[in-house]
Amino acid sequence: MKTLSSITTIIIASFFMTSFNTIESSNLLDKKLNAAAAYNTDEDSETANDFFRRYSDLKKYKSDVMSLYKTRTLGTIWYDENEINEFGSVLYEKAKKSNDLVIPYQKEIDQLFDSSSESNLSKTDADMLLSSLYVVYAKKNNPDTKKLSYDALLKDFLNYSTIEQSTATASTDAKVQYDQYYKLQNVLSKYKKLDRSHKWKPIVAETPYKELRPDAVSSTIAQVRNRLYLLGDLKEDSKSDVYDRELMDAVMKYKVRNGFKPNYILAEEHIKEMNVPLSEKMETLQLNMERCRAIAAQIATNDEYVLVNVPSYEMVYVKNGKVQMTSPVFVGAPLTKTTIFNGEIDRIVFSPYWTVPQSIVQNELKSKIASDPNYLAEKNMEMVNGQVRQKPGPDNSLGLVKFMFPNPDDIYMHDTPSKTLFDFEKRTFSHGCINVKMAKELAVAMLQDYPEWTQEKIDKAMAGKTENSFKLSKKVPIYICYFTSLVNENGEVGFFQDVYERDQESVGQNAVVAQ
Repeated sequence: MKTLSSITTIIIASFFMTSFNTIESSNLLDKKLNAAAAYNTDEDSETANDFFRRYSDLKKYKSDVMSLYKTRTLGTIWYDENEINEFGSVLYEKAKKSNDLVIPYQKEIDQLFDSSSESNLSKTDADMLLSSLYVVYAKKNNPDTKKLSYDALLKDFLNYSTIEQSTATASTDAKVQYDQYYKLQNVLSKYKKLDRSHKWKPIVAETPYKELRPDAVSSTIAQVRNRLYLLGDLKEDSKSDVYDRELMDAVMKYKVRNGFKPNYILAEEHIKEMNVPLSEKMETLQLNMERCRAIAAQIATNDEYVLVNVPSYEMVYVKNGKVQMTSPVFVGAPLTKTTIFNGEIDRIVFSPYWTVPQSIVQNELKSKIASDPNYLAEKNMEMVNGQVRQKPGPDNSLGLVKFMFPNPDDIYMHDTPSKTLFDFEKRTFSHGCINVKMAKELAVAMLQDYPEWTQEKIDKAMAGKTENSFKLSKKVPIYICYFTSLVNENGEVGFFQDVYERDQESVGQNAVVAQ
């Protein structure tokens, strides 16, 4: 599936508003948070008093912490079900990087973000500790802050007037350093104008719906033609109800820019997407404009980086400000989502071993190994120190090369022998890692500044029988992002599936953008 080639100019947020799901009523405070239409914090609350009695260093922040929950109707602030959301991860990252910031109960908070540590904190305690951290951080970065609330916190994260203030080089109202923000803003203006024209009418398809193909004749065709004319994929609207060559080209253009499989078939899902109200499209544009603000200052300083956009299933490698290559990817399934974060690629590993996760060993391999003594050998696997690992080779699950960037979730990019999976439109197949179709080409491109790594040496390393790890002398930033709309260099906007349903809550919060 081909997606927008201009992803090169994207400034995608490394964090954004995720769904704030209702927390389990695991203790008294959780029950109160769920049961009330709004959490009515009482200074004499037994639960609040208990928390601040146990965490006495936070007593002076009690009023501010509790005020964050006053209008919070959907449960915890920093958790998405049982996991800390990107909201919390970014707060922790920024707090850690903030100079001279004393983090109360830092040991307990560090454990929340250390996958190797077993924290005994309840979700309520953890959430309130992070709320306390937010109060400490916000007051340090904005000493004039007199009153904090959840609405103010939300605005801070959407506008980055507090959380990003310490790293931004200009104020929130200053110009964003990359032009993707303004490209989205320009599209937003056009959509607003189109909305005011009242020309946007729902496409009423014939029922029962049958897929439309070239040369088909249908009243639906005439409506699709008008829609693509309004969107700019067609220069003129002939009003014809025949699926002709002109419409074929427009349909292909529409599909490619929106990440659909590039063919001429008009399925019911395409009609549904065309019928998404303009108001929703504009909200999506606004949300992604705000995401542009988040890493504009960071990415502006990078002359080389890798960017992966989950919703469009695409990776781009930029060097010296120019795109060197792009590649389709597939990402984590809904139950094993790829984490959205920034990191630094520090190693390229050729002919990698794949250590099979214990869950797979227990659930799938254990019985097979017991019934067939030759099973491991037949699958090019071996047992090492009690762990099963797959030896290097073309059939290795990690393919011929992997790219490592240290992170607590142990996510990395790698090649894959399952190339046919890239033919699917929705590519959420992995356990969280990023599978790159053109992984070999990426390795070659990234090693251009290392003359010792000739093409012959790379080929030999990829065909090796043992793992070969090369440490980069210059780490390469990587941005794993979640950008559901973007604009290419021709001004053509693409809207991609909200595969992890991360937009829904954010759009519902009426994100504020500079108009």
